[in-house]
Amino acid sequence: MLATVASATLVGVDGYPVAVEVHVANGLPGFRVVGLPDASCREARDRARAAVVSSGFRWPQRRVTVNLAPSGLRKGGPGLDLPIALGVLAADGQLEPELLRGRAFVGELGLDGTLRPVAGTLPLVAAVAEPEVVVPASSLGEARLVRREGLRGAARLRSLVEALQGRAAWPEVPAAGPQDQPAVADLADVRGQPLARRALEVAAAGAHHLLLVGPAGAGKTMLATRLPGLLPDLTPTEAIEVARIHSAAGLELPGGALSLRPPFRAPHHGASAVALIGGGGARLRPGEVSCAHRGVLFLDELAEFAPHVLDHLRQPLEEGRVVVCRAAAAVAFPARFLLVAAMNACRCGSDGSPGSCRCSEPARERYRARVSGPLLDRFDLRVRVSQPDVGALLAAPGGPARAPGRPGPSPKAPGTPADQGEEPTSVVAARVARARWRARERGLRCSSELPASQLDELAPLSPGARRLLERRLREGLLSARGLHRAWRVALTVADLAGHDGPLSEEHVLLSLALRGEGIADDGSARSSSRDDAQSLAVASWVS
Repeated sequence: MLATVASATLVGVDGYPVAVEVHVANGLPGFRVVGLPDASCREARDRARAAVVSSGFRWPQRRVTVNLAPSGLRKGGPGLDLPIALGVLAADGQLEPELLRGRAFVGELGLDGTLRPVAGTLPLVAAVAEPEVVVPASSLGEARLVRREGLRGAARLRSLVEALQGRAAWPEVPAAGPQDQPAVADLADVRGQPLARRALEVAAAGAHHLLLVGPAGAGKTMLATRLPGLLPDLTPTEAIEVARIHSAAGLELPGGALSLRPPFRAPHHGASAVALIGGGGARLRPGEVSCAHRGVLFLDELAEFAPHVLDHLRQPLEEGRVVVCRAAAAVAFPARFLLVAAMNACRCGSDGSPGSCRCSEPARERYRARVSGPLLDRFDLRVRVSQPDVGALLAAPGGPARAPGRPGPSPKAPGTPADQGEEPTSVVAARVARARWRARERGLRCSSELPASQLDELAPLSPGARRLLERRLREGLLSARGLHRAWRVALTVADLAGHDGPLSEEHVLLSLALRGEGIADDGSARSSSRDDAQSLAVASWVS
């Protein structure tokens, strides 16, 4: 007898419908699965047999053949356990095949007949066209994110069969409760880093990749973890896209409602290329760059990552996606993320200056060489983070900075007001939202996505700004890619200031200053008369 059960399989982050055809015939007892199954699908034989017997049903002592159609699509994961078990029961006459029509089933089986959730439930449920989908009860919250009608849940194989036969009621689908948004670390906690704070604001407003370089303990990680709070919420479409990736990666999703907050991923520096980019064995999984899609990928201790692993980031940073090619298949993972990295100026953790650094010059060169020039060129912002002022660190919240041992306010350095370090996330996020709104008026999500062919049209340069960029190009301080990136950063700076019209020379000066010319070469800022105007522009900007 033949029975067909609808289900789905996961390829990358997308689900594909699968028809599980089960044939039970006379002959020597045996069980065979065909249709390009992976190891987990072939192991479904033992899980399904134990679950069927444990649930009080009879396993047929005949020849059982399972075909997973279409046969040309590789199948993977334990999500086909449940449809295989139901197909065996229907083909053996223990369950009416008509009860399975118009329904799709996704779930893993335990040996005792329990239904367990599987990775990728969200894209699997979205892939099936049947009017009713049955998933493990613990996966109902995730499945509800893409399907509201015709959703059923069950905890055990026995209760599921009884519900199909009408001998028991289907479990009620719990209503979606209010979604608690994760707590956001406040930017007001950061003291004494006015330039780095403004760079963080520019990175959030234009989705510009940011590199923070400075001594250990200066606050680089603290700054990076405040960035997600400055980003605007995801749109419902973007939130569904992010949820599909996280579901395929096996990450826990908040039950009952979509999270509109951009994701924040911070992999350890021992991560492999596969963990960062994606791939793996027969089942290709999304990596950290895809899990950070529409959000932030934070690489702390950048120079401690393996150099060949870091160089895998170069193509995703340009294209916004990762294509993982294997002999059996090629899968494209979305990977449009905001890269934020932090590193010390040298291995000893000092600021890299000759007076404080204990490392030899060759050791400093080897440490900096672990991050390649092409990857550095893809950072729109490269900012020096120095040790904050003592008075700013010890300032009372909401008040001016006080130097230790003094009753009154400490002297204020030019361009570094004490109250700048206490500006909360809500105030900065409002400016970021206004800058993003100006970008949407141009038909863009953010200024970093402005095509190079439209820079002259949508972000024209003033004559002085054009001469400044031309001079930097002729001096070899900017590459062609760096020119376009600096141009887009200047547009973001202008948007934050509410500027209309051609970009001025000051906007370009600020953009070039935020690229941190000289950081990658010798660990210190250049000093020349040409940079005096740039330094003055930065001092007035941060104040």
